[in-house]
Amino acid sequence: MLLTRNYLKDLVYKVNGAAIEVHRTLGPGLLEYTYHKCMIHELEIRNINFKSELTVPIDYKGLIIDSELRCDLLIEDSLVVEFKAVENVAPIHVAQLLTYMKLLRLPLGLMINFNCLHIFSEGQKTYVNEIYESIY
Repeated sequence: MLLTRNYLKDLVYKVNGAAIEVHRTLGPGLLEYTYHKCMIHELEIRNINFKSELTVPIDYKGLIIDSELRCDLLIEDSLVVEFKAVENVAPIHVAQLLTYMKLLRLPLGLMINFNCLHIFSEGQKTYVNEIYESIY
């Protein structure tokens, strides 16, 4: 499938919608694992394809190196999603998401922090990398 900005924007909208529903049902203050499991259920209800806890390989000079890196969700083989349930998203959390995006060669990542009052206005942020700039 050819990735376009509109396709990715729509995908982020759908995932955010699922996250808002999970957050509306559970509220803030739970462990990340709880939100992750409920997001899996919500994405299945919405018929959104995903992989959970995907091992992210490291391609070093053509050699695939096993790693302990696992992204929370890979949506439609196009969007990396990382969940948090923390007071503040720290730079190391952003570095984690950007690492997954780079190693998976994907242009867009979505950080969702469930420890907030409103997912849309304060609990989600989209990140792009240099691959995104080449998409029309």
